[in-house]
Amino acid sequence: MSTRAQIRFATREDGVSFSEHPEKINAQFYVHSDGYPSFLGVEIANSLEREEKVDSWEIENLDTKHGDIDYIYYIWQAPGKTTWISIFNEENECIFVGEPEKLLEKYD
Repeated sequence: MSTRAQIRFATREDGVSFSEHPEKINAQFYVHSDGYPSFLGVEIANSLEREEKVDSWEIENLDTKHGDIDYIYYIWQAPGKTTWISIFNEENECIFVGEPEKLLEKYD
């Protein structure tokens, strides 16, 4: 069975919590399999920390909604600020919030 995920890029803004879904996203990608944190989460963190490439992402329209997503990842960025990652599970619970190195400590 595939573990589907969406990866969304959001801008870090004052007053917007990393543990809630943001109202605005800048880009969205879809991954059909291996979307769990110990694989995809680690790939995202390694890409940010070690500049490693990530494979198998499909660019999606920002309005695309899936009914069968297991995880949603938010990558929070802004010039001059550190990058943070949030992960939500299929129950819409935030299961991780932190910088890429903390994700690697937890899931790698």
